[in-house]
Amino acid sequence: MSSVEIMSGLERRLNASIPMQLVSSEMEARLKKMARTAEVPGFRPGKVPFKILEQKHGAQIQQEVLRDALRQSFVKEVEDNKLKVVGYPAFEIKTTDPDAVWIEYSATFEVYPEVVLGDISAESMEQVNYTLSDADVDTTIVTLLTQHATFEVADRAARDGDRVHIDFSGLLEGKIFEGGEARNLAVLLGVGSLLPDFESAIIGMKAGETKTFDMTFPPDYKAERVAGKAVTFTITLHKVEDQILPEIDDKFAKLLGIEDGDVNKLRAEVQNNLEREVKRRIMLLNKDSAMATLLKVTELEIPKALLDAEAQGLMQQTMRDMKKRGMEMPKGEESLPLELFTERAQKRVKLSLIMTELVDKYDLHAKPEQVKELVEDYAQSYDNPEEVVQWHYSDPARLQDAENLVLEDNVVVWVTEAVKVTERVVDFKELMENAA
Repeated sequence: MSSVEIMSGLERRLNASIPMQLVSSEMEARLKKMARTAEVPGFRPGKVPFKILEQKHGAQIQQEVLRDALRQSFVKEVEDNKLKVVGYPAFEIKTTDPDAVWIEYSATFEVYPEVVLGDISAESMEQVNYTLSDADVDTTIVTLLTQHATFEVADRAARDGDRVHIDFSGLLEGKIFEGGEARNLAVLLGVGSLLPDFESAIIGMKAGETKTFDMTFPPDYKAERVAGKAVTFTITLHKVEDQILPEIDDKFAKLLGIEDGDVNKLRAEVQNNLEREVKRRIMLLNKDSAMATLLKVTELEIPKALLDAEAQGLMQQTMRDMKKRGMEMPKGEESLPLELFTERAQKRVKLSLIMTELVDKYDLHAKPEQVKELVEDYAQSYDNPEEVVQWHYSDPARLQDAENLVLEDNVVVWVTEAVKVTERVVDFKELMENAA
């Protein structure tokens, strides 16, 4: 006889039992099987007395048999009680009498929450859009030119577009703060890599000059230790370099992969790539908006097992990324604090549960033709699209990634059809900077 207790929230405890005879019989069967090939000093292979094998291996085999029996019993009880179990149960053996007829045990675990979607039809969602212009193509080509620019020393004051080499130190409450000091730093002016007030202080300086000025960091500055605070900077400018952009000619076109050097082909390729990128970024922004709407209208409890697993996964991925970039862990630390990833993990787990419910309820599964279209579209950004398509279809894991993306797109479409949508034409710069 078994029973299921509700402990708290999503936690449950199953109380059940398994026959002692089942464990004893299986244990004896495994020992007999082992006896056929067992080797013990003083005995020929396969001739080791059963009692000696039992003394030598009995405890270990008993643990293995009991573990298997508990797992099998738990699976059957879960099926019989129609439980949707999350993660792995924690078993506890209640029976201590070796002569007992039944081995009583408990298994503590979590179950999946019930996902109840709120009234999404009453919600509004912003959907962004953008149409690529010739000016955007021109701007992108200028960016490409800048990436291949050369520099010559200029005997004049610094201005937008110049590259300057500077030393600087910043004082916060009379002391140099972390990250507030650098030596011989090369900076390109006019591209937004510096705070406006800091860059304004450099403009007009000449090589060999030193300047001290006060500046207040923005309240939302990423480094919290200086956000919204007044600091005093001292800058020494060592060198001003004039930026020399290459000509848009056949040589430049070949440099960017146009074999025959046709400048018109270069422009067409830039436009095609931009159109794909604009489409991708708009999709990401609209997807984020749709997912935020789902999170807003759905309240559900998150299983701790799923939350911990997701946070661990995010932490491990971050550590792998750090390693690829040559970044080291803080001294004495083997891993990053898990709490850094908890908020993001909560959002991802909650969305996963909501989307699973929607996909099953409204049949939003990825169709083969949708997956094929997505893979083929993605492949167009490569030199050999056919090879990229084959690469995806040759590995079930890669194809699953594509199916997951289609599934997400299907959910986004469902959301946009269910809510009130407001359209906004996004700025090109905002689009290219804010959507990754």
